[in-house]
Amino acid sequence: MRVAIVAHPDKPDAPVAVVRVRDSLMKKGIEVILEEETAKLVHEKGLADFSDQCDLVISLGGDGTLLETLHRIGPTDLPIAGVNIGTLGFLTACTDEEIDSLSDHLASGEPNIVERSMLQVEMIEESGNPRQFLALNEVVLMRGETGRLVSLEARVDGEILNHYRADGLIVATPTGSTAYSMAAGGPLLGPHAGVFVITPICPHSMSNRSLVVGDNSIIELSPCGGGKEPILFSVDGRDILRIARESVVRVSRHPQTLRLVRLPGHSFYETLRKKLHWHGG
Repeated sequence: MRVAIVAHPDKPDAPVAVVRVRDSLMKKGIEVILEEETAKLVHEKGLADFSDQCDLVISLGGDGTLLETLHRIGPTDLPIAGVNIGTLGFLTACTDEEIDSLSDHLASGEPNIVERSMLQVEMIEESGNPRQFLALNEVVLMRGETGRLVSLEARVDGEILNHYRADGLIVATPTGSTAYSMAAGGPLLGPHAGVFVITPICPHSMSNRSLVVGDNSIIELSPCGGGKEPILFSVDGRDILRIARESVVRVSRHPQTLRLVRLPGHSFYETLRKKLHWHGG
């Protein structure tokens, strides 16, 4: 097995963690390559294009680092094992204190893989040429530089759902339900629920609640009304763009899933209890 390591370059403990992870893997007979910027942390040379040179990727940093790694390599069958420098994240397989356990698990040759659904996002502009984006957590339309509410229309499978006056709208996957959507008051979803959730951000009307729809739905979001407020678009907190008022954002389930490594004994519900300080177990 050949494993690529991608680390968050701005984490103070990243250089030490890179060496620890590499040494632990190599002791188990696993070949290791370092991504180019990661290699610089330990004063070595690495590979800029590593995804076709490895069997698995270790993302070293946190949930945000794992998201950046996914967006860098794009839709792929490569499993990703997230290692959190610090506390356990929602997406990461383990903390940096559990490196040896992860190495043992990978050396077994049959790592425990869980799959997470992703969003296929198209921004359709007047030019007619759609721009394609990938999202693991969510796609968001939101107000821009002003403090004014924006007017947004949501359609599900071609039927109008609602016209919203709000700070924005979120379409989230089950994975994304623990991120921005949760902060906006949306429900938590089991990681393998075949659904999306549409969550308004600070809506003007208190009756505008989150709506859970099947992930076989096609959701369309667009500016509506005659307002001139700037509207921003983002996926997974990145690719932030100002969109034209004639634009339509079409969201559907991506045909590819994200394959995450999970250590035996770790579960989504255990992570929920720890991260949200719930009682039990």
